[in-house]
Amino acid sequence: MVVAPLTLSSLAVATLLVAALPFVIYRRLRRPLALNPRDAITGVAIFALFAMVIERALNDYVLHRNEATATFLSNPLAFVVYGALAAGICEEVGRFIGMRLLLKRAAAKSASAAAGNGDGTALTYGLGHGGAEAWLVGVLVQIQWILFAVFENRGELDGYLSNLPTDSVMRIHLILASLTPQTAGIFALERVAALVFQIGLSVLMWRGMRAGWRGILPLAIALHALVDVPAALFQAQLVPLAAVDGVYAVGAVIVAGLLFSVFRRPAVAA
Repeated sequence: MVVAPLTLSSLAVATLLVAALPFVIYRRLRRPLALNPRDAITGVAIFALFAMVIERALNDYVLHRNEATATFLSNPLAFVVYGALAAGICEEVGRFIGMRLLLKRAAAKSASAAAGNGDGTALTYGLGHGGAEAWLVGVLVQIQWILFAVFENRGELDGYLSNLPTDSVMRIHLILASLTPQTAGIFALERVAALVFQIGLSVLMWRGMRAGWRGILPLAIALHALVDVPAALFQAQLVPLAAVDGVYAVGAVIVAGLLFSVFRRPAVAA
């Protein structure tokens, strides 16, 4: 079985697009919005800790190690509710903590600096948080599949995966056989939409915290969980992938439009 050159090229282009997008946005907006790279680093660190370590450890325990919860969550609807809430709580609590640190750092400099620290901080944090997600959940995984496809085309995949069980190797062969240029497009759509949502949630959290609104964390958790519901429904095999991607495409366009209006307004006023 050979992965078609067009499919392989499409996967490579989509992966490069997703990998570069956070850096391109940061580079283009760094001077106009006075973006600080330390805010992005905070976002990267928060995502790595709360999503890749804490949330994954929680999921491993609840879905696999604890027999009672694993049995309960075998129900598709229960799985959807748990999956959406787990992601929302872990990531938004992390975002809240990260942005609280950013606010304290700004306040420590001077009262005027804290007052002037606008939505650029939220954008930079969101690029770090969402960019880390794009790379850790998307780009690195896609690079692995591209390498698998290259080895498959060379007839070297079985030897490369000789340490894996036969069932796992066959599963990889089947996945490679199912790859198409459309698969690359779906990957790019999902990762770009996720980045847009992460920036939007970051701006929302930042504005709520600066306003001193105590309800911002529950609201952010609820909205994040709502964003994750379509993906959880697909994982539970309750809705088709096309419907999920359609929802994410429409949602990303709406959020991107709102973000554009937020960051364009100061420039217009100037």
